[in-house]
Amino acid sequence: MQSNKIEPKTLAGFMELLPNEQILFNQMKETIRKSYEKFGFLPLNTPIIEMADVLLAKAGGETEKQIYRFNKGEHDLALRFDLTVPLAKYVAMHYGELSFPFKRYQIGKVYRGERPQKGRFREFYQCDIDIIGDTELNCLYDAEIPNVIYTTFQELGFSDFKIHINNRKILNGLFSSLKLADQSTDIMRIIDKIAKIGEENVIKELSELGVSSDATSTIMKFIAISGNNDEIINSLETIGISDETFKQGVSELKEVITCMRLFNVPEKNFIIDLTIARGLDYYTGTVYETFLDDYPQIGSVCSGGRYENLAEYYTDKKLPGVGISIGLTRLFYKLNELNAIKSDKKSISDVLVVSASDDLMPCLPVATAFRSANINTEVYMEDKKIKAKFKYADKLSIPFVAVIGETEIETNTVSLKNMTTGEQVQVSIEDAIKLITNK
Repeated sequence: MQSNKIEPKTLAGFMELLPNEQILFNQMKETIRKSYEKFGFLPLNTPIIEMADVLLAKAGGETEKQIYRFNKGEHDLALRFDLTVPLAKYVAMHYGELSFPFKRYQIGKVYRGERPQKGRFREFYQCDIDIIGDTELNCLYDAEIPNVIYTTFQELGFSDFKIHINNRKILNGLFSSLKLADQSTDIMRIIDKIAKIGEENVIKELSELGVSSDATSTIMKFIAISGNNDEIINSLETIGISDETFKQGVSELKEVITCMRLFNVPEKNFIIDLTIARGLDYYTGTVYETFLDDYPQIGSVCSGGRYENLAEYYTDKKLPGVGISIGLTRLFYKLNELNAIKSDKKSISDVLVVSASDDLMPCLPVATAFRSANINTEVYMEDKKIKAKFKYADKLSIPFVAVIGETEIETNTVSLKNMTTGEQVQVSIEDAIKLITNK
């Protein structure tokens, strides 16, 4: 007899987690949210589905190929592929109602129809912050962003990481001095891949672009400038490039570094890196890439930068901004794969309330009292022996079990067992709350 059952399977490129992993994922997401709010960023939630013409106003090339697009009735719709374009639409729509600078964060899923690979997904969470100015935006905000990055990764439990910083104006000024201004965007895209493809392939691609060997040599020597942050700034100030855009970029970079120090971002956690270009062409000034020192194979875990006009496709108002994004799904997947994070918590319950008899009713007011004290409480309602109930708590690593039997009902108490130490005491509900909350 042929079965008509459908094989349960998940579409490639979509991540599903076991409960213990999902608990850890949620903890990371919550840590990021709290860190963003600590700096005054306001929450924002935009629709996953947008009108295609609105969402694709700026899209093209590879991005447009990856869009999930469909028709529903007479509407041409698409799933959002990042959180920046919906932000641009939102700010243009609500310009008159917002206070500027507008500081927002958004944590949500985005969709890209990429070929799924290990650690690269079609559905994934991005955790974005942006600061949007009205006509102008002070360069000091470019220094606040790395402070947010530093604080966030510290609170995620990392101490050894580096924020790599550059300014696109420096590179644009260099290319202009080499009479390569028209090719600056393409050159930056090639340079930005140096960590992935190596110097030889960068030189090869520059040659294929038509950049002369002399100009290529100058570019490669320039991005190889090294030393500590002050030494690199000094090299840039004394290199002899007179281009005004170059000088402005060096001045902005110097100001950002100075202010990061005033924010007490440790020197070991940031470095000027002239190879950081950010391949996206809308970045115009400061750019960032963040790497975990102990896990270089993961690549950049947080990136972003300064742009001049967020909503140019939706409004005539000039809205400059600066922002970053953490690709949380990819970061979690990679760290979990490397056993860099532990996901052994199988329950979010602090206490399991069980009955020592067949009567569950007395358990219910006890559970309510615990929940009123902000204790995550689960009631075991299956008709099983007491041993099975303790086994359930042990399997899920629930730290306490509160047993309600005849004696406990008569004395208005609970028998509270600490599943870690094995100690069991008969106490009042109030004292049980204190023991569970350790107060």
